Amino acid sequence: MSTQRTVAFQTLGCKLNFSETSSIKRQFEDHGYIAVPYSDPADIYILNTCSVTDFADRKCRKAVRSALKNNNDARVVVIGCYAQLKPEEIADIEGVDLVLGATEKFNILNYIDDLSSTTDRGMIKAGELRELNTFNNAYSIGDRTRSFLKVQDGCDYKCTFCTIPQARGKSRSDSIQNIVKSAKVIAQAGVKEIVLTGVNIGDFGLIEKEDVRERSEGTFLDLIKALDKVDGISRFRISSIEPNLCDDKIIEFVAQSDKFVPHFHMPLQSGSDKILKDMRRRYRSDLYVDRVKKIKTLMPHCCIGVDVIVGFPGETEEEFMTTYNFLKDLDISYLHVFTYSERNNTLAASANGVVSMQERRRRNQMLSILSEKKKRQFYEQHLGTERTVLFEKSKRPGKMTGFTDNYVKVETDLKEELINFECRETLSKINEQGLVTI
Repeated sequence: MSTQRTVAFQTLGCKLNFSETSSIKRQFEDHGYIAVPYSDPADIYILNTCSVTDFADRKCRKAVRSALKNNNDARVVVIGCYAQLKPEEIADIEGVDLVLGATEKFNILNYIDDLSSTTDRGMIKAGELRELNTFNNAYSIGDRTRSFLKVQDGCDYKCTFCTIPQARGKSRSDSIQNIVKSAKVIAQAGVKEIVLTGVNIGDFGLIEKEDVRERSEGTFLDLIKALDKVDGISRFRISSIEPNLCDDKIIEFVAQSDKFVPHFHMPLQSGSDKILKDMRRRYRSDLYVDRVKKIKTLMPHCCIGVDVIVGFPGETEEEFMTTYNFLKDLDISYLHVFTYSERNNTLAASANGVVSMQERRRRNQMLSILSEKKKRQFYEQHLGTERTVLFEKSKRPGKMTGFTDNYVKVETDLKEELINFECRETLSKINEQGLVTI
């Protein structure tokens, strides 16, 4: 009697990758595999990669070495954005057996049996992006507090620094009906919060029918209105939305919704209109200011997160300080700071005005410090107020953490009976870890 085969997963990158890894994991479990931690011995290791994070090659090699250290006879499969963009580079990594690009990663089980019977290493099944015209449903299950639900994939924007359209193809979406169905399944699993994920979720509604792309039955606003009626989910959170697509109607709906929380994450990338133009972003700084004002007028307690890139080609010290001062004066809550890195096959990679890596890191540090100040200021604004906290286990022994609806991170002593429960709590003070206590 043969023992069940084991499979382990590791995810690099964004919430969208986590939702897809979880769905692929369920495919394996439905096929009779036992999922084990990546740090344990397994028969198959699956690495879901990202192209946005720096040092993708280094991280991939490290993860492959880690897998083979646990089981030198294991089969290693690499999927995801990096696998689509540079399949040959990954296939050359010692120990990699199979590379699956964006068109094939959800068909992974079709290759596994052949993989176990061959001695060849470094097989590539990347596929052409023009073949990628379908939407693969995905959502994460496992963390009973929070689930990432994929509603959209791909991107039609042509930002000069970004490779995501090359890695994930054109913008396309699931139907509202299917997404609501997935949300109900997630609710039945006991999950309290759903985070809506995608590459460009504000562009929701594009689907492919008989090789013609058209709008489905609704927009992103229609989607969130439908999800707002799903029973069993206490919170919906929008992971990230472009400022030009986060219109007044969306903001107004979130402001009056009982389930969509007061938290927006809007990528800015630069506070300089010149740099925004060079990046081919679809807005200018004045529109971003208007969006923030609208949000804060309707929801003064709302958390606003911002993506920003430092060291983009042509970003002089003056242009950087324009961004720095723009952000310093803006009523936002935290920053995700990215150091610009050259990507093959992007217009920015060959642009003039290259910023030295040392200078890029200095600018990153300046904005990272500003982010900490912004976050602390936002937390301080809410001390002494009551907010609803959804508790989850902490990595610190004897502690549990949780987020308020407006994304203030709280830490307190562990009470097992409160895990995955929402509680009204008074925010007391900020501890040495920078978290709010109750």
